[in-house]
Amino acid sequence: MIFDSHTHTKFSADSEMSPLDAIARAESLNRGIVFTDHFDYDLPNGIDFTFDPDAYFDEYRALRSDRVRLGVEIGFRKSARKINDEFIARGPFDMVIGSVHLVDDLDIYYPEYYVGKDKHEAYRRYFDTMIEESSIADYDVLGHIDYICRAAPYDDPEIDYATFKDRIDRVLSIVIERGKVLELNTRRLDSRRALKELVPIYDRYREMGGRYITIGSDAHKVEAIGNYFDAAIEFANALKLTVVTFAGRRLEICSVD
Repeated sequence: MIFDSHTHTKFSADSEMSPLDAIARAESLNRGIVFTDHFDYDLPNGIDFTFDPDAYFDEYRALRSDRVRLGVEIGFRKSARKINDEFIARGPFDMVIGSVHLVDDLDIYYPEYYVGKDKHEAYRRYFDTMIEESSIADYDVLGHIDYICRAAPYDDPEIDYATFKDRIDRVLSIVIERGKVLELNTRRLDSRRALKELVPIYDRYREMGGRYITIGSDAHKVEAIGNYFDAAIEFANALKLTVVTFAGRRLEICSVD
């Protein structure tokens, strides 16, 4: 069974999704699901993107099954390294996604980060942060390598692999050398251009020795669960990458339908 290995429920500050509704939706699609609510410590926008792991497991533990896993998405940040590690240690998580949401203490989803920066500088700092934090942090899956493309204000926000090859290759080598897994986030796979620009990145991952990916919708609403999974599975098969998920922080190979 394929799992939607990146979803956000009501424990994330930006989601009100009911876990029961999410499970029902996943079952209707014949998918498993991993809840990966946000833990981003001390965001500059003042919104509390943290949650109490004790409350999380008290409420969700009974939902756990062969089809339902309990994880977290940790925001990479130098100043939060110790806090992130302490948080992860407090719960029996099935999977930990590590993601870059902030660069130089600025949230890259908002315009302030891009002020005074051309695309090359903004993306270079993004990948530099990813290199630094992914080489140190505790995580299982590197989340949405193309996250910056969602909000970047440039005429062409896509990542050109050739332009950032040295930095992207360093990220991929860290993931592979540390035994981590690269995520294929389906949030932007409605765009043929986005899918096309991801091919050389994941092809290079395979060439360097990467074999596994997770697939995640990054759903914050029920109707987004499992979005564009057919395209993602086709993508994985074409590049000879194996779709996996995690249970008890151990890799599990998914059967592709």
